[in-house]
Order: sequence, then structure tokens, then C-alpha cells
Amino acid sequence: MDIGEIARRSGVARSTVSYAISGKRPVSQQTRQRIQAVIDELGYRPNAVAKALKEGRTRTIALVIPPANTRLTDHQLTFVASVVNTAAKADLDVLLSPSGDEHDRSFERVITGRRVDGAILMEIRLTDHRVTRLQQTGLPFVTIGRTNTPDTTTWVDIDYDTLISRCVHHLADLGHQHIALIDRSPHLATTGYGPSHRAHTGFTRTTTQRGITPIHTHTHDNPNSGHTTTTQLLHTHPHLTAITTINEAALPGIYHAITQTGRTIGTHISITGVAAQHWAENLHPPLTAADAPADELATNAVNLLINRITNPTTPHQHLLLTPPISLRATTGPPHPFP
Repeated sequence: MDIGEIARRSGVARSTVSYAISGKRPVSQQTRQRIQAVIDELGYRPNAVAKALKEGRTRTIALVIPPANTRLTDHQLTFVASVVNTAAKADLDVLLSPSGDEHDRSFERVITGRRVDGAILMEIRLTDHRVTRLQQTGLPFVTIGRTNTPDTTTWVDIDYDTLISRCVHHLADLGHQHIALIDRSPHLATTGYGPSHRAHTGFTRTTTQRGITPIHTHTHDNPNSGHTTTTQLLHTHPHLTAITTINEAALPGIYHAITQTGRTIGTHISITGVAAQHWAENLHPPLTAADAPADELATNAVNLLINRITNPTTPHQHLLLTPPISLRATTGPPHPFP
């Protein structure tokens, strides 16, 4: 069954049926009701692809994720799921597309092949060629994170500078004088990964303000690397009493390395940082942390993208999230370790 049959039975032109379905032009209430009655009688459902093509829309958005050979963190996985759920509520499909390394050709096909109406980009660098490429194509997009020219794009981000600064202040208020920042991987830092740079900035500034001995190191996003890095830290810096981190994937290894030396978390070594809430709550002991709001990031990113798709000339919007630190069981006053 097609629009022509509906038009014939309703006694109107095909264009009138199209306008009644799409809402692109006004149709009288009486005519609309007559057309709807025929549609209901015939059980007609417009072909979604044909309708999208007619509107110039695919009703699909791209979510550009890190390379397929990179394990997503718990926070990232939660974010991906939240994007899919939020998009579904808006009747949008989500196309997952890896970028970086050997996946740049896939990214290029997605943004130039009219497969999607817009894109959300994860893991933004301070200078990011993907952002530049999207600006050249004119495809609407939103970034999770921001470049070093933040006013030129629409983005949602977590304020890692402020959050790590608050973590250091919290530890300093407890009496800690030797604090380490365990960052994300050295590769991310050298490629200009925004959260790493901003966390380091907040850490350096605040340790200087508080007269604290700062220790900064990187580790890969997995427990084994977290274990190796923390073991080396404790060996090289025996006076270390506190750790803050933005590397949630390394946390199980960090925990293991501390307890393996006979130290007690929250007594001999305090730990805090930024992590997904359910991840922080389910560690043992539960982690004192700024709970990274993956659902809030995803909801706002999808809504901002929909706005850019429907209103491409509106000014760029920015949302910087600064969740509070949830006090749990991993921080306390420093106690000497034998």
C-alpha cells in the first residue's frame, strides 16, 4: 500500500497526503481526519527509509568511539549504552564507528557518505583532526571533551582540572604531604588527550598551592598496568601516602598492588579520583571519588546534537560538568607504614 492509494481513497492529491503525514505544510483538520481514517483502515505505515530520504534525513547518528583494539573503560561503556538509549527515545538509530589508527577510512566513510545526520565524538584531543574534518564537511556534531579552541564547537565535558584539584585539597586537608597522580596512558597524553592535560594542570597547581610533594605518572587502561605502576611508585616513593587518578580501568590493579605490600587502603594509602559511580561503589573498599556522570553526558550530548541537526545556525553550546566528590572508604588521615 502506498500514498497514491491513500490519496485515491481520500479523494485528495498525493501531495496533500504527504503534507498531512510529514506536517511540512498545513492541511485542514477535516482533510487530515479523512486521510487518517483511510490510513487507519488500511493499516498503512510509511516506509522509514523512503520518508527519511524525502526529508533528507537518515534518522541515524554516529557515535565515534576509540579504535576497536582499545578496550573501553567502564565509564566509556556506560556512556555508549546511554547514548543508544537516549537516541532510541528520540526515534534515532546509532551507528558505532571507530576512529584512529587504521580506522580513519571508516570514519571518513561515515561522515562523507550521507549515512548519518550527525555525529558524537569521544576522546577529544586538544588538537583533533577529526574535529577539523567534520567542520570541513559541515556535518552537525558534538564532542565529548573540548579542543584548545572550545568556542568553535558544541561540546559536553567533565571538569577534570577542578575535580582533581578538589581531590588534592581533600587529601591535603586530611594531612597528606606526598600525593601521586596516576594518569591515563602515556600515548593519550602525548597525543594531546584533554582530560590528561587538564587533570595534570589541576594537580600541579593545587599541590603547589598546598606545598605538597607531587608525583605524576601514567599507566595503561588495564589492571595489570595499574598494578605494575603502583608497585613501582611504592618502591620508588616509600613516603607516598595518597593517590588520585582518572584511570578507572587501572584501579583494580592499583588496589591489588597496595594490599600486596601489606598496606591498608584508607589507612596507609588513601585513594581518590574520578570514576563511574557504580564502578566506584563496587570496588572493595568503595572508592572516594567524583562520580563521572556518564548518563548525564550522554543525554546532553544527544540533545545538543539533535538541536544542531534541526537548527544548524544556532550558536555553539557548551556544558561543563563538575560532580561533587562522594566520600566513601578509601581516604583518611595518613598513618605511617612499618
